Amino acid sequence: MKKLFLIIGAPGSGKTTDAELIAKQIDKVTHYSTGDMLRAEVASGSKLGLEIDSYISKGLIVPIKIAIETIVNAIKNAPTPIIIIDGYPRSMEQLNALDEYLNEDSSLELCNVIEVFVSEETAKDRVLGRARGADDNTEVFDNRMKIYTEPLANIQDFYRAKNILHVINGEGTIEEIVYEMEDFIKSKI
Repeated sequence: MKKLFLIIGAPGSGKTTDAELIAKQIDKVTHYSTGDMLRAEVASGSKLGLEIDSYISKGLIVPIKIAIETIVNAIKNAPTPIIIIDGYPRSMEQLNALDEYLNEDSSLELCNVIEVFVSEETAKDRVLGRARGADDNTEVFDNRMKIYTEPLANIQDFYRAKNILHVINGEGTIEEIVYEMEDFIKSKI
């Protein structure tokens, strides 16, 4: 059975960096960022990639069917028994689609959902300071933050009710956050 950890957090929380570092430090872990998977499709120049780009470039949410298909393919092809996916779910619709898939797939167990919490001010400083080009503007950041914050309380409640939500303070250094997250994940595997 494969074990899945989801990492959620605001844009700029550092969740992707943290998860990448953990995957490098624990042999049994594969990390996927939904954003990176979707951007890879965009980079391929496919028709699907162009459709995805029309959402990503505006900081808008990618349709459920596209996102869940991308994630399911990654999970099925993961080379390790432990999988970390960050950046999903960002809406109750996404959460329900993923939960439905997990309920149907007995070969996969959702171990925990880790929320990397940062203030909106920290998130904005980090996102707008990255110099990533088109993503680095206030309008795109505001769109992405709105997508994250509007459904957050419901997402937290859903996973808290299952007793699998673990919150980490993301205001510290990368080393501090990675240490706490790695320690927590190791305690669950």
